[in-house]
Amino acid sequence: MLGLVALIIIAFIAAFTIASTVKIIGQAEVMVIERWGRFNRIARSGLNVLIPYMEKGKTIDVRYFEADPGGVKRVTSGSTSRIDLREQVLSFPKQPVITKDNVTIDIDAVLYYRIADPQKAAYAIQNLPFALETLTRTTLRNIVGDIELDQTLASRDMINKRMRDTIEEASIGWGVDVTRVELQAIEPPRDIQQSMELQMRAERERRAAVTNAEASKRAAILEAEGVQQSQVSRAQGESEAAVLRAKGLATARMAMAEAEAQAISRIASSLPEGQAAMYLLGMKYLEALPQLTQGKGTTIFLPAEAAGVMGALGGIRELLVRSSGDVAPGAPARGAAQSPPPRIAPPTITPAYVPPPIPDSDPDKK
Repeated sequence: MLGLVALIIIAFIAAFTIASTVKIIGQAEVMVIERWGRFNRIARSGLNVLIPYMEKGKTIDVRYFEADPGGVKRVTSGSTSRIDLREQVLSFPKQPVITKDNVTIDIDAVLYYRIADPQKAAYAIQNLPFALETLTRTTLRNIVGDIELDQTLASRDMINKRMRDTIEEASIGWGVDVTRVELQAIEPPRDIQQSMELQMRAERERRAAVTNAEASKRAAILEAEGVQQSQVSRAQGESEAAVLRAKGLATARMAMAEAEAQAISRIASSLPEGQAAMYLLGMKYLEALPQLTQGKGTTIFLPAEAAGVMGALGGIRELLVRSSGDVAPGAPARGAAQSPPPRIAPPTITPAYVPPPIPDSDPDKK
């Protein structure tokens, strides 16, 4: 029985010795090896054999960021002897920060880093995640405390760059390479948010009013330009139409004048010399006579000077007969009997009454 117990104890000690002697390190992981409590070497990925009871791996503090299915974020702290060389994410809860204009806001930041020197990360700092978190918080407060709220909300890139430079400069002795620092959320107080919403709404209403005013102005300008162009086009059209009408009227008058000149020249050539004017004057009186007889009465008063003209009209026929030596085609011969034309009673033409001159009774003028 005692032999069996001793055998079990020996097997347990052998298994523990082998487990503490043979170390298999994964890819992108290293282990800081200490011999008798002092740094000896860095074990890389692969199979590594340690001297039992003399060498062991150095443990460091780590922090894991987890999120359950319900969306609740959890941060788990622990220690390990395997140092991960991959880029890691350090997220910490929101913290209140006071801006330059004394506004308290809650800022949630996240830090991306990777361990560049495992020996410094194991011996230069006692708790690397906590040190990085504390440094990030203090740096964020210093940077935001120097700027106002509006600049804080609009200058995230500037804040991220300044935080990265400051943290990287401070943590360079820890064997850590800070890759990025990001602000996840900036939440002002509720009253500040309401004021910002009112300001934003007022600004949008102002922009809308300015846009409507500019649109109305542009529409009025375009309408005025359209009216102006239409008036100019209408005036140009009327001007061209007037010019064309004037040219047409001038052409018509020229044609009528040429036709009338030809007619007068033919009449003058067919009548004896000096009788053409009398003929034309008589024709004008004949053309005006139907207008004079359009009234209901049968008595027409003519000026006294018209008697000579009316007397001259009687000789028009004789002038035409003497001027035409030949008979017109289709007309009856002179000797043939012709039926007398129907007689139309001419209207009674009474010369206007001219009163006799009044004798002068002044004896001195005799």
